[in-house]
Amino acid sequence: MVSRWSEPRRFIQVLAGPRQVGKTTLAHQALELIELPSRYASADDVAGRGRDWIVEQWELGRILASGNARRGAILVLDEVQKVPRWSETVKRLWDEDTRTGAKLRVAVLGSSPLLVGRGLTESLAGRFETTHVAQWDYAEMRSAFGWTIDEFVFFGGYPGAATLIDDEERWRRYILDSLVETSVSRDILLLTRVDKPALLRTLFGLACAYSGQVLSYSKMLGQLTDAGNTTTLAHYLELLRGAGLVAGLPKFSGSEVRRRGSSPKLLALDTGLVSATAGRSFADVRADRTTWGRLVETAAGGHLVRAGLDVAWWRDGNLEVDYVVRRAGRVTALEVKSGAAATALPGMSAIARRHVIDRRLLVGGDGIELEEFLASPAEHFLA
Repeated sequence: MVSRWSEPRRFIQVLAGPRQVGKTTLAHQALELIELPSRYASADDVAGRGRDWIVEQWELGRILASGNARRGAILVLDEVQKVPRWSETVKRLWDEDTRTGAKLRVAVLGSSPLLVGRGLTESLAGRFETTHVAQWDYAEMRSAFGWTIDEFVFFGGYPGAATLIDDEERWRRYILDSLVETSVSRDILLLTRVDKPALLRTLFGLACAYSGQVLSYSKMLGQLTDAGNTTTLAHYLELLRGAGLVAGLPKFSGSEVRRRGSSPKLLALDTGLVSATAGRSFADVRADRTTWGRLVETAAGGHLVRAGLDVAWWRDGNLEVDYVVRRAGRVTALEVKSGAAATALPGMSAIARRHVIDRRLLVGGDGIELEEFLASPAEHFLA
């Protein structure tokens, strides 16, 4: 990222990801390493001022750039999704600088990947380069905080919460109040039309409770009050995924229509969300083989999804495969097991008879060790 920001002006640099994963810290560290004049400004501090705030900050950035005529300057705009129609203003100012030859490099940061993404595709096509910043992976948490694999599986990858795990109730309140509620209230409800806010919050809890399990929309409707219809649930799952919280994975199929109409496999994108929502202790969950197994499966699935991969699930009757990943035209089927014993995998054989599978992997059991899988880039083992 540092090299991109320091090279000659070509694209708007975008850092997008959920709250409290280190985007702002990463930006400040990059600015310290780049020997250029810079200005950082956050829309958190200017609620209600709108697009004029972007123009004001841009003009200050232009002044810095003109004072360093040979190499220019850098402008960083944080929490940009809070400014209505921000992307239209950024497009106009960027195009003005392109015409005049101004050497102002620009980076924008956003805590709602869904809303930032909409602004990019609607107004800034061909003008931006994106770095997706997600919850930290196991290798990062191990390096920064000395965590074991079991601690990572239970507490997840939010770096801001890492120092709180010795007080599990305090850690839990931080996850739920500072991360989940803030993401829902500020990044979804405040910036997107949601007719049933209570339903969206309840759906988040349901997705955490059933993370790693397939749950049809009809069954969801049966467990939720004032649930509306399946279209509403599917839309709310997309909003929650856009906030980096939970997702509904489609069923793997050769037909895109069938994928879209399938029952989703619910998945929390970080295991800390599951643990905090459940309210059980680390020791209690670690001793519960069934619950721990589901948490391990969630950790593996979140590792794949956070890498931006096309992840699905598959089932035929009682035969199931945990995750099916499409990448560059090739397909990898993955099973995840929390125990160490050798395991029969009838689902793998079944999916290979019905679809072209380029690679079959077992994570855990007598396959790839979970620690090795979660410590490696998600693409490392794929076909």
